Amino acid sequence: MSTDARRQRRSRAFTLAEVLAALLFMAILIPVTLRAVSVASRAGILGQRKATAMRIAERVLDEQIASGQLATATPYGTIVENDTAYPWTLRSDPWSEDNAISMNLVTVRVEFTVQGNTFDVAASTLYDPTIATTIATSTSSATTTP
Repeated sequence: MSTDARRQRRSRAFTLAEVLAALLFMAILIPVTLRAVSVASRAGILGQRKATAMRIAERVLDEQIASGQLATATPYGTIVENDTAYPWTLRSDPWSEDNAISMNLVTVRVEFTVQGNTFDVAASTLYDPTIATTIATSTSSATTTP
């Protein structure tokens, strides 16, 4: 074998230093990548559950005001959606910004968990308890002429 052939054969293989450098690079890159995927997954789940919790808060708030029973309604409950429990609480406090008007600040707070951490969202509105809420229903009737 000539010396040129030996040099060619050696230059095709990886050296021990190159292999160790590649392993070190992978040892750093893999945990960082897995952590990034975990954070992205958590952010996606958090966004979905926050949107669902806000929708539930608005629905509970609308139902409580539409029923006109804010003073007598149960101030808490739980709604289960997509195998996730969303406990909610209702709170009605006097609105302190204007004492001449007897308005209440009604707040519904909905809690949810993501990977063992508890988060919450709240929806609020002003409500005048002196105005009676009426629920209107419409009926349709058909008349026939001979």
